[in-house]
Amino acid sequence: MNIEHENFIEIWGKPMCPYCDMAKRLCETNGYDFTYKQLGEDFDREEVFEHFPNARTFPQIKVNDEPIGGYQELEEKHRGGQL
Repeated sequence: MNIEHENFIEIWGKPMCPYCDMAKRLCETNGYDFTYKQLGEDFDREEVFEHFPNARTFPQIKVNDEPIGGYQELEEKHRGGQL
């Protein structure tokens, strides 16, 4: 069953990050359109604070270019049918 989702998800993560892996897995399992960006390869710390001024943890996630927070907020949106 292929379900069409209208939202685009961006996951900003770092290596060896279990919550980053969980966010990717949630998207893959549910067929969500997403991009994964990794610290040190796709962006640096300065870019994190440009896009997520209050960021203190990884991952940082955007849905349709709007920052939503981290994995827990992504999971809440998923469970609430908002993705």
